[in-house]
Amino acid sequence: MQIRSAPSFVAIDFETADYQPDSACALGLARVKGGVLQDCHYYLIKPPRTRFCFTHIHRLTWQDVADQPTFGELWPRIAPLLEGAEFLAAHNAGFDRRVLRSCCETYGFLPPPLPFRCTMELARQVWRIYPTRLPDVCRHLGIALNHHHAVSDAEACARIVLAAFRSGKLR
Repeated sequence: MQIRSAPSFVAIDFETADYQPDSACALGLARVKGGVLQDCHYYLIKPPRTRFCFTHIHRLTWQDVADQPTFGELWPRIAPLLEGAEFLAAHNAGFDRRVLRSCCETYGFLPPPLPFRCTMELARQVWRIYPTRLPDVCRHLGIALNHHHAVSDAEACARIVLAAFRSGKLR
């Protein structure tokens, strides 16, 4: 019987400024190596447009990001943080996958070829949690969360994956 080694992955969370998927205005990353949370990174990003539709959700405005680098300027610093990862983890992973792909394409980069694991789906499969909003899952697992702050959301996702792994039910 083969015992699966502890995972190495990066949990990722984007906040967007408007309805277009290339409008990332914040990014949180939580790197896990061998089942241990190594470090977390937070970036404010200047999106391609000044319009902010979601300030009421994440509390970020154009003024917060106007002097920050664009995704295209940041990506060369971000991409190395994904090296060695087996997968990317995100809550409602389709959203973050779409934002990452769109931002990469907007600035002429190939998206990383890593698969995504969705912590929303994981919470349903492993613990039968419903509803599976990130605050609900974190409350169930006793994980601290400052919801819609990208680095807090990313760290929470990393901790969800690690809890699922420790439970022995990670597929």
